[in-house]
Amino acid sequence: MSNTIAPIKKKQSNGASAESKTTMKGLVYNGPGKIEYKDVPKPIIKKPTDAIVKIVKTTICGTDLGILHGKTPSVKSGTTLGHEGIAVIEEVGTGVNNFKKGDRVIISCITACGTCEYCKKQMYGHCKDGGWILGNLINGTQAEYVRIPYADNSLYMAPKGMDDEALVMLSDILPTGHEMGVINGCVKPGDTIAIIGAGPIGMSTLLTAQFYSPAKIYMIDLDQNRLELAKKWGATDIINSGTNDAIKKIMSETGDGVDVAIEAVGAPATFNICQQIVRPGGHIANIGVHGKSVDLQIQDLWIRNITITMGLVNTNTTPMLLKTVESGKIQPEKLITHHFKLNDIIKAYEVFGNAAKEKAMKVILTNQ
Repeated sequence: MSNTIAPIKKKQSNGASAESKTTMKGLVYNGPGKIEYKDVPKPIIKKPTDAIVKIVKTTICGTDLGILHGKTPSVKSGTTLGHEGIAVIEEVGTGVNNFKKGDRVIISCITACGTCEYCKKQMYGHCKDGGWILGNLINGTQAEYVRIPYADNSLYMAPKGMDDEALVMLSDILPTGHEMGVINGCVKPGDTIAIIGAGPIGMSTLLTAQFYSPAKIYMIDLDQNRLELAKKWGATDIINSGTNDAIKKIMSETGDGVDVAIEAVGAPATFNICQQIVRPGGHIANIGVHGKSVDLQIQDLWIRNITITMGLVNTNTTPMLLKTVESGKIQPEKLITHHFKLNDIIKAYEVFGNAAKEKAMKVILTNQ
């Protein structure tokens, strides 16, 4: 991946004070395979419901790598990437009631107006004036500052004394794994489940699935290091699909497959594993972002009463997950393996993009 990323270009400081500066540094997408950390305009309040926040810590998502590889055509050249982070309120619009300058906040990856048809159904991912827009349709969080539309509905107050790095995981991966994998998959006590993909989303699914006491959790991946971590964090069985036939092994051990098969990669091969291992009456919960079509074996699945779900996270469970993190029930900070300063973000992308070699899970970028 490193040979496809545009080299970082150093910019000279103009010597202006932080208050008077009209530019900042941000990680800009310049088309497939091209990113650059450079001077960009500092965001300003555009609507009364906006807030401007100064990033404290952010991270890189697998979705960002997908953008870099041309998987998300909605992201236009010139967009600042990123949709996760912890920040401090710099300025609020006149219509913001829940936050003030100086508040420390969690940025949700989903922007919600709170009043449209979808928001009233708690389908915030499909908000008619929001949804996943940060680092997609508008500039995102891999920058010194970011504008947050509908701040009252799209930010959460960070509890005092809590680990900022744990809270960053609440921006996206914990609610995504929980909602799209565990809840959509209808995981229940006594179930046998399989998670295909031991990356950050798969691991978040593993952590939150344990709320519902499944009897057995299979974790399937090609990376033995990640599988060993999964075993440590609650997987009862691990399968390296590079050295074992995962389908054959699961079917031989279960007889008729798993109750819930959770796809956490976004590839035809991993979706196919789900189709092959789900038992009659079971669920396939797709979390992965797919950039091309899969071969749906409907001729085999229809008669087995299979439910298939997929979708974009709504973050409606974020308040509950925040309480579980605050109580110590789960420790999502253990997913973090690497730390960088924000101005080393090009290197961070290289490390995250070579996760197996670097033994990387989640990276944290600190704005100093």
